[in-house]
Amino acid sequence: MLNETLMNVSHAISVVSVSDVGLVRALNEDAVASDLTHGLVMLADGMGGYKSGEVASQMAMLVTTAAFAELLHAQGDAQALSVSEMLQKAVQRANEAIINTSQEYAACEGMGTTFVGGVFIDNTIVVGHVGDSRMYRLRGNALLQLTEDHSLLQERINAGQITQEDAKYSPDAHLVTRALGVRHDEALTLKTYSTHIEDLYLLCSDGLTDLVSDDEIKSTLIDACGDMQLAAKRLVALANACGGRDNISVLLALVNTEFSM
Repeated sequence: MLNETLMNVSHAISVVSVSDVGLVRALNEDAVASDLTHGLVMLADGMGGYKSGEVASQMAMLVTTAAFAELLHAQGDAQALSVSEMLQKAVQRANEAIINTSQEYAACEGMGTTFVGGVFIDNTIVVGHVGDSRMYRLRGNALLQLTEDHSLLQERINAGQITQEDAKYSPDAHLVTRALGVRHDEALTLKTYSTHIEDLYLLCSDGLTDLVSDDEIKSTLIDACGDMQLAAKRLVALANACGGRDNISVLLALVNTEFSM
Protein backbone atom coordinates (compact mmCIF):
# COMPACT_ATOMS: atom_id res chain seq x y z
CA MET A 1 0.00 0.00 0.00
CA LEU A 2 1.36 3.42 -0.99
CA ASN A 3 1.56 6.10 1.66
CA GLU A 4 2.95 9.58 1.95
CA THR A 5 6.06 8.48 3.84
CA LEU A 6 7.04 6.03 1.10
CA MET A 7 6.53 8.70 -1.57
CA ASN A 8 8.96 11.12 0.11
CA VAL A 9 12.11 11.18 -2.04
CA SER A 10 13.58 14.42 -0.69
CA HIS A 11 16.54 12.41 0.64
CA ALA A 12 17.28 10.93 -2.78
CA ILE A 13 16.48 13.59 -5.40
CA SER A 14 17.94 17.08 -5.84
CA VAL A 15 15.96 19.65 -7.84
CA VAL A 16 16.78 23.08 -9.27
CA SER A 17 14.72 25.19 -11.65
CA VAL A 18 15.02 28.42 -13.61
CA SER A 19 12.19 30.22 -15.41
CA ASP A 20 12.97 33.23 -17.58
CA VAL A 21 10.70 35.58 -19.54
CA GLY A 22 13.09 35.61 -22.51
CA LEU A 23 13.92 38.63 -24.66
CA VAL A 24 10.64 39.21 -26.52
CA ARG A 25 7.65 38.37 -24.33
CA ALA A 26 6.33 40.85 -21.76
CA LEU A 27 4.98 38.16 -19.44
CA ASN A 28 6.23 34.76 -18.30
CA GLU A 29 3.46 32.21 -18.86
CA ASP A 30 5.58 29.20 -17.86
CA ALA A 31 5.36 27.61 -14.43
CA VAL A 32 7.51 25.03 -12.65
CA ALA A 33 6.94 23.18 -9.39
CA SER A 34 8.25 20.30 -7.32
CA ASP A 35 7.04 18.49 -4.21
CA LEU A 36 9.63 15.88 -3.34
CA THR A 37 7.68 14.82 -0.23
CA HIS A 38 5.28 13.29 -2.76
CA GLY A 39 7.85 12.57 -5.49
CA LEU A 40 6.51 15.22 -7.88
CA VAL A 41 8.29 17.39 -10.46
CA MET A 42 6.27 19.40 -13.00
CA LEU A 43 6.41 22.10 -15.66
CA ALA A 44 3.72 23.88 -17.67
CA ASP A 45 3.72 26.34 -20.58
CA GLY A 46 0.56 28.45 -20.66
CA MET A 47 -1.20 29.87 -23.69
CA GLY A 48 -4.24 31.97 -24.38
CA GLY A 49 -3.51 35.67 -24.46
CA TYR A 50 -2.68 38.40 -21.95
CA LYS A 51 -2.23 36.95 -18.46
CA SER A 52 -4.58 33.99 -19.00
CA GLY A 53 -1.76 31.68 -20.06
CA GLU A 54 -0.02 32.48 -16.80
CA VAL A 55 -3.23 31.61 -14.94
CA ALA A 56 -3.57 28.26 -16.70
CA SER A 57 0.02 27.15 -16.08
CA GLN A 58 -0.06 28.17 -12.42
CA MET A 59 -3.39 26.38 -11.96
CA ALA A 60 -1.90 23.23 -13.49
CA MET A 61 0.89 23.29 -10.90
CA LEU A 62 -1.22 24.17 -7.85
CA VAL A 63 -4.22 21.94 -8.51
CA THR A 64 -2.13 18.94 -9.54
CA THR A 65 0.07 19.22 -6.44
CA ALA A 66 -2.90 19.46 -4.08
CA ALA A 67 -4.93 16.77 -5.83
CA PHE A 68 -2.05 14.30 -5.95
CA ALA A 69 -1.42 14.73 -2.21
CA GLU A 70 -5.14 14.28 -1.49
CA LEU A 71 -5.35 11.12 -3.59
CA LEU A 72 -2.27 9.69 -1.94
CA HIS A 73 -3.59 10.49 1.54
CA ALA A 74 -6.86 8.69 0.70
CA GLN A 75 -5.16 5.44 -0.32
CA GLY A 76 -6.03 3.77 2.97
CA ASP A 77 -9.70 4.75 2.67
CA ALA A 78 -10.51 3.29 -0.74
CA GLN A 79 -9.30 0.87 -3.38
CA ALA A 80 -5.63 1.57 -4.00
CA LEU A 81 -4.71 3.47 -7.15
CA SER A 82 -1.46 3.12 -9.03
CA VAL A 83 0.88 6.11 -9.20
CA SER A 84 -0.01 6.50 -12.89
CA GLU A 85 -3.70 6.59 -12.03
CA MET A 86 -3.16 9.13 -9.28
CA LEU A 87 -1.14 11.40 -11.59
CA GLN A 88 -3.78 11.06 -14.28
CA LYS A 89 -6.59 11.92 -11.88
CA ALA A 90 -4.71 14.83 -10.33
CA VAL A 91 -3.99 16.39 -13.74
CA GLN A 92 -7.60 15.75 -14.79
CA ARG A 93 -8.74 17.86 -11.83
CA ALA A 94 -6.40 20.62 -13.00
CA ASN A 95 -7.81 20.31 -16.50
CA GLU A 96 -11.38 20.69 -15.21
CA ALA A 97 -10.41 23.66 -13.06
CA ILE A 98 -8.81 25.42 -16.04
CA ILE A 99 -11.85 24.77 -18.24
CA ASN A 100 -14.27 25.98 -15.56
CA THR A 101 -12.25 29.14 -14.94
CA SER A 102 -12.00 29.92 -18.65
CA GLN A 103 -15.79 29.60 -18.96
CA GLU A 104 -16.50 31.70 -15.88
CA TYR A 105 -14.14 34.62 -16.48
CA ALA A 106 -14.05 36.43 -19.81
CA ALA A 107 -10.40 37.43 -19.32
CA CYS A 108 -9.47 33.74 -19.17
CA GLU A 109 -11.51 32.58 -22.15
CA GLY A 110 -9.58 30.17 -24.36
CA MET A 111 -6.68 29.69 -21.99
CA GLY A 112 -4.81 26.40 -21.82
CA THR A 113 -1.44 24.96 -20.95
CA THR A 114 0.96 22.17 -21.74
CA PHE A 115 1.99 19.87 -18.91
CA VAL A 116 4.92 17.57 -18.29
CA GLY A 117 5.48 15.88 -14.97
CA GLY A 118 7.15 13.00 -13.23
CA VAL A 119 6.62 11.04 -10.05
CA PHE A 120 9.67 9.38 -8.51
CA ILE A 121 8.67 6.14 -6.77
CA ASP A 122 10.51 2.90 -5.95
CA ASN A 123 13.55 3.50 -8.23
CA THR A 124 11.31 4.48 -11.15
CA ILE A 125 9.88 7.65 -12.60
CA VAL A 126 6.31 7.78 -13.91
CA VAL A 127 6.23 10.37 -16.72
CA GLY A 128 3.06 12.04 -17.96
CA HIS A 129 2.64 14.82 -20.49
CA VAL A 130 0.25 16.78 -22.69
CA GLY A 131 1.50 19.18 -25.36
CA ASP A 132 5.08 19.98 -26.40
CA SER A 133 6.84 20.58 -23.11
CA ARG A 134 9.42 17.83 -22.79
CA MET A 135 11.30 15.57 -20.41
CA TYR A 136 14.81 14.31 -21.14
CA ARG A 137 17.11 11.95 -19.25
CA LEU A 138 20.90 12.26 -19.21
CA ARG A 139 22.47 8.93 -18.23
CA GLY A 140 26.22 8.99 -18.51
CA ASN A 141 26.89 10.74 -21.81
CA ALA A 142 23.60 9.69 -23.43
CA LEU A 143 20.66 12.11 -23.65
CA LEU A 144 17.25 10.53 -24.30
CA GLN A 145 13.99 12.38 -24.94
CA LEU A 146 11.38 10.59 -22.81
CA THR A 147 8.32 12.38 -24.21
CA GLU A 148 7.04 12.87 -27.75
CA ASP A 149 5.48 16.22 -28.59
CA HIS A 150 1.72 16.42 -29.07
CA SER A 151 2.05 18.80 -32.00
CA LEU A 152 1.11 19.10 -35.66
CA LEU A 153 4.80 19.17 -36.51
CA GLN A 154 5.46 15.87 -34.69
CA GLU A 155 2.52 14.28 -36.50
CA ARG A 156 4.02 15.36 -39.84
CA ILE A 157 7.42 13.95 -38.81
CA ASN A 158 5.82 10.64 -37.80
CA ALA A 159 3.95 10.49 -41.10
CA GLY A 160 7.18 11.01 -43.06
CA GLN A 161 5.96 14.33 -44.49
CA ILE A 162 8.89 16.31 -43.11
CA THR A 163 12.37 15.46 -41.83
CA GLN A 164 13.71 16.32 -38.39
CA GLU A 165 16.16 18.74 -40.03
CA ASP A 166 13.47 20.55 -42.03
CA ALA A 167 11.23 20.63 -38.96
CA LYS A 168 13.53 23.25 -37.41
CA TYR A 169 12.28 25.77 -39.99
CA SER A 170 8.61 24.76 -40.10
CA PRO A 171 5.86 27.36 -39.45
CA ASP A 172 3.91 24.62 -37.62
CA ALA A 173 6.40 24.51 -34.74
CA HIS A 174 4.07 26.03 -32.13
CA LEU A 175 0.81 24.29 -33.10
CA VAL A 176 0.08 21.83 -30.30
CA THR A 177 -2.61 19.22 -30.85
CA ARG A 178 -3.30 18.59 -27.16
CA ALA A 179 -3.32 20.76 -24.05
CA LEU A 180 -5.01 21.12 -20.70
CA GLY A 181 -8.03 23.41 -20.70
CA VAL A 182 -9.32 22.42 -24.13
CA ARG A 183 -11.49 19.35 -23.68
CA HIS A 184 -12.94 17.52 -20.70
CA ASP A 185 -11.63 14.07 -21.66
CA GLU A 186 -7.97 15.06 -22.06
CA ALA A 187 -5.63 12.34 -20.80
CA LEU A 188 -1.91 12.22 -20.16
CA THR A 189 0.43 10.12 -22.23
CA LEU A 190 2.04 8.01 -19.51
CA LYS A 191 5.25 5.96 -19.41
CA THR A 192 7.36 4.49 -16.62
CA TYR A 193 11.16 4.31 -16.64
CA SER A 194 13.65 2.73 -14.24
CA THR A 195 16.00 5.21 -12.61
CA HIS A 196 19.73 4.87 -11.97
CA ILE A 197 21.91 6.74 -9.49
CA GLU A 198 23.33 9.89 -11.18
CA ASP A 199 20.48 10.04 -13.72
CA LEU A 200 19.71 13.70 -14.52
CA TYR A 201 16.15 14.51 -15.64
CA LEU A 202 15.38 17.72 -17.55
CA LEU A 203 11.87 19.15 -17.85
CA CYS A 204 11.67 22.11 -20.21
CA SER A 205 9.34 24.33 -22.19
CA ASP A 206 9.63 24.81 -25.94
CA GLY A 207 11.29 28.16 -25.36
CA LEU A 208 14.41 26.06 -24.84
CA THR A 209 14.00 23.27 -27.38
CA ASP A 210 12.90 25.54 -30.25
CA LEU A 211 16.24 27.33 -30.09
CA VAL A 212 18.73 24.92 -28.52
CA SER A 213 19.50 21.56 -30.13
CA ASP A 214 19.57 18.27 -28.24
CA ASP A 215 23.33 18.09 -28.79
CA GLU A 216 23.77 21.53 -27.23
CA ILE A 217 21.54 20.54 -24.31
CA LYS A 218 23.60 17.39 -23.76
CA SER A 219 26.96 19.14 -23.89
CA THR A 220 25.73 21.89 -21.55
CA LEU A 221 24.56 19.36 -18.97
CA ILE A 222 27.79 17.37 -19.20
CA ASP A 223 30.08 20.42 -19.14
CA ALA A 224 28.45 21.70 -15.94
CA CYS A 225 30.11 18.75 -14.13
CA GLY A 226 27.24 18.14 -11.74
CA ASP A 227 26.56 21.81 -10.92
CA MET A 228 22.81 21.76 -11.58
CA GLN A 229 22.23 25.46 -10.96
CA LEU A 230 25.00 26.32 -13.40
CA ALA A 231 23.58 23.90 -15.99
CA ALA A 232 20.09 25.38 -15.70
CA LYS A 233 21.35 28.95 -16.02
CA ARG A 234 23.52 28.06 -19.02
CA LEU A 235 20.59 26.43 -20.83
CA VAL A 236 18.47 29.56 -20.36
CA ALA A 237 21.38 31.74 -21.46
CA LEU A 238 21.81 29.66 -24.61
CA ALA A 239 18.16 30.12 -25.58
CA ASN A 240 18.40 33.86 -24.97
CA ALA A 241 21.61 34.03 -27.00
CA CYS A 242 19.65 32.48 -29.88
CA GLY A 243 16.95 35.15 -29.70
CA GLY A 244 14.92 34.33 -26.60
CA ARG A 245 11.68 34.43 -28.59
CA ASP A 246 9.63 32.71 -25.89
CA ASN A 247 9.63 32.13 -22.16
CA ILE A 248 12.33 29.63 -21.19
CA SER A 249 11.91 27.26 -18.26
CA VAL A 250 13.97 24.30 -17.11
CA LEU A 251 13.76 21.98 -14.12
CA LEU A 252 16.59 19.57 -13.36
CA ALA A 253 16.19 16.56 -11.06
CA LEU A 254 19.22 14.48 -10.08
CA VAL A 255 19.00 10.98 -8.59
CA ASN A 256 21.53 10.89 -5.74
CA THR A 257 20.70 7.49 -4.24
CA GLU A 258 18.20 4.66 -4.52
CA PHE A 259 14.69 5.27 -3.23
CA SER A 260 13.09 1.83 -3.13
CA MET A 261 10.20 1.04 -0.79
